[in-house]
Amino acid sequence: MSRGSASLPGDPPPKGAPPGGRRAVLIWGTGVSVYFVAVIFRTSLGVAGLDAADRFHVGASALSTFSILQLLVYAGMQIPVGLLVDRLGTKRMLSIGAVLFTAGQLGFAFSPSYGTALASRALLGCGDAMTFISVLRLGTRWFPARRGPLVAQLAGLVGMAGNLVSTLVLARLLHGIGWTPAFAGSALAGVVVLVLVVLFLKDHPEGQEPAPFPHQGAAYVRKQIAASWREPGTRLGLWVHFTTQFPAMVFLLLWGLPFLVQAQGLSRATAGELLTLVVLSNMVVGLVYGQIVARHHTARLPLALGTVGATAVVWAATLVYPADHAPMWLLVVLCAVLGACGPASMIGFDFARPANPPERQGTASGITNMGGFVASMTTLFVVGVLLDATGDNYTVAFSCVFVLQGVGVSQILRLRGRAVRRERERLVASRVETVHVPA
Repeated sequence: MSRGSASLPGDPPPKGAPPGGRRAVLIWGTGVSVYFVAVIFRTSLGVAGLDAADRFHVGASALSTFSILQLLVYAGMQIPVGLLVDRLGTKRMLSIGAVLFTAGQLGFAFSPSYGTALASRALLGCGDAMTFISVLRLGTRWFPARRGPLVAQLAGLVGMAGNLVSTLVLARLLHGIGWTPAFAGSALAGVVVLVLVVLFLKDHPEGQEPAPFPHQGAAYVRKQIAASWREPGTRLGLWVHFTTQFPAMVFLLLWGLPFLVQAQGLSRATAGELLTLVVLSNMVVGLVYGQIVARHHTARLPLALGTVGATAVVWAATLVYPADHAPMWLLVVLCAVLGACGPASMIGFDFARPANPPERQGTASGITNMGGFVASMTTLFVVGVLLDATGDNYTVAFSCVFVLQGVGVSQILRLRGRAVRRERERLVASRVETVHVPA
């Protein structure tokens, strides 16, 4: 058993551990800038949903197909990307990802029809899929394991900063200079981060090159996936990600603005401010959750389940409020609570990371990352269908949130005991091995 797979926050760094420090921050910052731009592009439809419906003359179901297809490609790419990151390294994957999502954003800017716009979003989703897992792997190569939870939360925070740029800047550009100039102009950011990666990114510190990757074809792929999936920590991480991420993702990616404008009677400007609140809350909560998990490893499940419970309660209160519109204070609370969903989803990686050795980190992260995006994709589709079927009844449409939360919580409770026992066994074995192996 690899000692690297058993490191937990609070343990002393083993000999040969990644160094951290200023250079690690600069290298990691270069990689995370690609994720930052990818999130801007990913969430750009969230502020352009109503404009897209008018531009392409589509209804709610067809509009949701944009995000569903993008997330379908994203989720479907997670395991292949995880395997490729383990095989090709971070620099190559981030470079390929930047090329693809930039081409997708540029294609979306000039799409003359609904079909070509769909193809562009699929291309964007493919490139986007290559970013986050690569950034997670970059963090494990450049920072000690005890910094893992905080580094992962910081990556998520940078992603939400990209969401903030999309909400504040791109929305204003869209309504100021128009569809094509706004989307085409934003694509330039992809070119910038691609140049940064090519010039400055390094996969790992000097002297810490990973072992040569064995070329074993399909047999090796099946072995990597099976070994990662057998770990209860990987499966628990997937279900934590599944259950926590999707309410905020669906809200920010597509349905938040229509819900606030059409169902709650707010102006687009006020609705945009509430979407911004979700992002700001995410950034603040991410810092808090990262510090808590880094210092108190047992807080992982209480934080995740507490976030799910709070989200369910506030959503229910908003949807069944006995008036035509929920009061502003309740909408503010809803958006603040939704901001905790992203940081809670990052806890899923804190179960998968110690359950797998370094050579499986990309694969395990890919499996975990599928969870929230499968849930988001499912919810986006169901909400769109229910809105069309019920004449835009958002109370009925958003009720599907509680079904998916129930499924996810049941799986978390089923797996938590096995995952925690396995993690403790591995930690004990690692400490015994460390005592008997000479430095």
